[in-house]
Amino acid sequence: MKRTGIVVLILVAGLAAAVAAVAVSPWWCLAAVPLCLLGLLGVADLVQPRHSVLRNYPILGHARFLLERIRPELQQYFIERNFDGRPFDRDVRNIVYERAKGTDAEQPYGTEQDVYQPGYEYLVPSMAPCEVPDTPPRVRIGGPDCRRPYDMALLNVSAMSFGSLSANAILALNGGAAAGGLAPDTGEGGLSEYHLRPGGDLVWEIGTGYFGCRTRDGDFDPGEFAEKAAHEHVKCVSLKLSQGAKPGIGGVLPGAKVNAEIAKVRDVPQGQTVISPPYHRVFSTPRELVRFIAHLRELADGKPTGFKLCVGSRRQFLAVCKAMLEEGTTPDFIIVDGGEGGTGAAPLEFADHVGAPLTEGLHAVHNALVGTGLRDRIRIGASGKIATGTDLVKRLVQGADYGNAARAMMFAVGCIQAQRCHTNTCPTGVTTQDPRRARALDVRDKTPRVRRFQESTVASALQIMAAMGVSDPAELRPHMLRRRIDPYTERSYAELYDWLEPGQLLAEPPAAWEADWKAADPDTFTV
Repeated sequence: MKRTGIVVLILVAGLAAAVAAVAVSPWWCLAAVPLCLLGLLGVADLVQPRHSVLRNYPILGHARFLLERIRPELQQYFIERNFDGRPFDRDVRNIVYERAKGTDAEQPYGTEQDVYQPGYEYLVPSMAPCEVPDTPPRVRIGGPDCRRPYDMALLNVSAMSFGSLSANAILALNGGAAAGGLAPDTGEGGLSEYHLRPGGDLVWEIGTGYFGCRTRDGDFDPGEFAEKAAHEHVKCVSLKLSQGAKPGIGGVLPGAKVNAEIAKVRDVPQGQTVISPPYHRVFSTPRELVRFIAHLRELADGKPTGFKLCVGSRRQFLAVCKAMLEEGTTPDFIIVDGGEGGTGAAPLEFADHVGAPLTEGLHAVHNALVGTGLRDRIRIGASGKIATGTDLVKRLVQGADYGNAARAMMFAVGCIQAQRCHTNTCPTGVTTQDPRRARALDVRDKTPRVRRFQESTVASALQIMAAMGVSDPAELRPHMLRRRIDPYTERSYAELYDWLEPGQLLAEPPAAWEADWKAADPDTFTV
């Protein structure tokens, strides 16, 4: 009752002031307006049923909602330290910005990391460092069934669709990639003109919706796929099985967002809600998956073809390996997407708790391929929070042949980690379809930043490897990366994980792998 009385008092005072002001001068009414508005707001707060805070604390309760709204900005700019922000800390964001702009990415005085904290990792330098290669190495993608192999850069643009990103962002990313000789992944949203216009190499990703190569009923259209895969800029084809931030679920694109342009790119009806199912229609077993990959490669006239997944069950992946062995064919590459990977939108529970982190995923895939004698036929790409040269080298040590980056590339074109990707209100024009917001991203200014960031990051990785006494990524070994277990103990990755010998699973599976290997069935994904 006390708070109600205060609200009534404010309202009455405002009205009385307004009446008195009219008697003196109409201009004095302006002074009474705020009191009247506050009184009306207080009354509205008292009678509304939705927010208990406002019913108990009319007017003042709005401060709580205001502070809650700007909490991420307060946290990011005024509270978090340089090294503990999430998903990317300030140090990492700054190094990306500086490299993208071509300015110095140096730090004075020493590390701010607690090097005795459990989980801290470091790369092992050599007492005999070597020269940094003049030319960055490239990775040959193409197994024995591939007729048109492709030489992949060490770091590329990871999967990001037109629709998830703005047209200007896609143009800048692909323009920078074309200038730097790297291959951006189109994402599963189709092969858009914004991917093609810059004229660079592309990895065309096909998801469960088969956007850009689908029938009216949503099935895979081999004729349309073959026609588009023949495009000179399409160098590889990637079949998306799952995504790190949201493995095992599909997606919904509301009809209101399916404008004429997106409808054309995705090959769907304009104005109708589009469903991406969580599973593929064209296969349901490991054997059928392997056969479909081979079919895609033939339709693409022998271009490298592979798949992307977030690892869950090691047994399921071993089933795929058995299918490869029995069918006598393999994908040309496999992209491992870690559970820490990014997305435009995902349920919090999936982003936080579903799917293997990249370290464990890479280890499972690399060792399964080694153990089955297939590793030399298949290249492995790593995707999940690669932003620095150190990140890239660690993934190469853990079994990858090359890396892909999405959010770091977004930083390069201006992303500030506002985390509003799903709201269509991105403040920098990167992840929005609002024309007014998207125009803030100047393509001519941002395009060279992508190239500079990628070149500087790869150069940093090569410099780190040279300090480790390594001139070629193939020379990296698990003992070169160490992790602190507790304040007194550290172990190398050679000690922390089991590393299989070529063909070991076929000859004599080790005890830790034996049960999974025996249970893996090439004719079912059931575990």
